Amino acid sequence: MKGIILAGGSGTRLYPITYAGNKHLMPIYNKPMIYYSLSILMLSKIRDILIITTPEDLHRYKKLLGDGRHIGINIEYREQAKPRGLAEAFIIGEDFIGEDSVCLILGDNILYGSGLTEFLLKAKEEVNNRGGGMVFGQYVMDPERYGVVEFDKDGDVKRIIEKPKNPPSNYAVIGLYFYDNHVIEIAKNTKPSWRGELEITDVNNEYLRKKRLNVKLLPRGTAWFDAGTHESLLETSNFIEAIENRMGLMVGCIEEIAYRNGWISKGDLLKLAESLMKTEYGRYLKRIGEEF
Repeated sequence: MKGIILAGGSGTRLYPITYAGNKHLMPIYNKPMIYYSLSILMLSKIRDILIITTPEDLHRYKKLLGDGRHIGINIEYREQAKPRGLAEAFIIGEDFIGEDSVCLILGDNILYGSGLTEFLLKAKEEVNNRGGGMVFGQYVMDPERYGVVEFDKDGDVKRIIEKPKNPPSNYAVIGLYFYDNHVIEIAKNTKPSWRGELEITDVNNEYLRKKRLNVKLLPRGTAWFDAGTHESLLETSNFIEAIENRMGLMVGCIEEIAYRNGWISKGDLLKLAESLMKTEYGRYLKRIGEEF
């Protein structure tokens, strides 16, 4: 399975702090936002990753992450000149995906919870083995901001509605999607919405129409944040700070995940730590390398 991080867009909901920069490079507590979405793909044991961003921000991501070799993965980059919808990611990334299945995560989505790694690996395995698509629902208080799941009288998923004025439920589809290779053709055949965008909701409804979409609710105890507003940006940072200070372990530390996955050696990790020893982040990597 390949992985795609969609890190484009204009970030207008976060103006003026995004006026001169990409929101996915902004900090969530002590790390760039994109570290958290990248860590989800790495926890899913996905090593071939494509980052899609704006032409003006491409060099910034390359400077931050390079080709990923230092953390045992392969990172490629593509441009999305204008925000034409989430589903365009599969068209832009067609040659990267090749004949594989694919996981798409939005760069501003952060997940944390006990058992999350096992949950992700099971979702990946299910799509790889059975095909189709898999998306995840989470109860929210403001469903009108998201794609919302509508259930029938038997509790089965009837359809998904994009940003409804009168939401049929409080279950939002989060920005993490697993699909088989058919998603490329489905995305190509998706017509732009009234917003002029290729909606991921239309892709999901096509899978649903073919009875090939599995909608799973996130396990209780799993925290999901969409850090796309000033309030959620602050809330997410405060959450990460509280977790890290209480547990003494970092959330979204990509070097640590690479080490624990066996993708880099203890020597590799300590070398990375040495280059950052003037920082708390570097001292943390050193501690992980010496303790585990």
